[in-house]
Amino acid sequence: MDYLQAVVLGILQGLTEFLPISSSAHLRIFPEWFGWGDPGAAFTAVVQIGTELAVLIFFRHDIWRIATTWLRSLRRPEYRGQLDARMGWFIIIGSLPIVVLGVLLKDVIEKDFRSLWIVGTTLIVGGIVLGIADRVGSTEKTLKQLSLRDALLMGAAQACALIPGVSRSGATLSMGRFLGYERETATRYAFLLAIPAVIGAGVFELKEIPHGDNIYGWGPTIVATVVAGLIGYAAIAWLLRYVTTHSYTPFVVYRIALGALTLLLVATGTIAA
Repeated sequence: MDYLQAVVLGILQGLTEFLPISSSAHLRIFPEWFGWGDPGAAFTAVVQIGTELAVLIFFRHDIWRIATTWLRSLRRPEYRGQLDARMGWFIIIGSLPIVVLGVLLKDVIEKDFRSLWIVGTTLIVGGIVLGIADRVGSTEKTLKQLSLRDALLMGAAQACALIPGVSRSGATLSMGRFLGYERETATRYAFLLAIPAVIGAGVFELKEIPHGDNIYGWGPTIVATVVAGLIGYAAIAWLLRYVTTHSYTPFVVYRIALGALTLLLVATGTIAA
């Protein structure tokens, strides 16, 4: 049964990681609905490695170009003004807030923040913020106009996703829209920005898989991670096409509905917080 649950959770992770609806919230809420119990913060972090591997494969040409140009810029001044070199620094600096806060707040994140009261509330609040940002934000800026200040602000927004329900992509996209970036630009940068944080967190939590709060062993965790990567790859391609011609409104509605339903079920004692 553990392996069947792992496949379901892997599909859930792959479908929700890149959409602004919070994969960590879904991995916390749906197992509770099914009576499986909380899979744990370690399981959630490790399974997310699968979806980030999908990002590495999907954006492999962009990542290789950014990495090589950034490395050249360390030794050769003529490369330092190029967009790819600057993107390397933007991703590094933008990742600092979530890394620092993730280490400092590790115990709180793995225990207190996993309450469904918090998850349901952050789903609703995050949905409202995303809706406002998408409505009032302009679409003037492209990736070429990304600045160090904006990269750091989007990195700070990403750090809010340490609270399940916020959504890493949702928070980054909201800040990007508030700063005036077009949807595709904000989405693409959100994908790249998440790579160091997610893979780092997953590797950091690997030691907790056979212990800690994880209810699954290595086998189911690996299965869920592989499934998440396969589904996640398809989700990336779909989302990038979708945001070129559509708003984030469906995600806003879904977040608010799921958050409200979660709070209702907890309040009535149908599921435990």
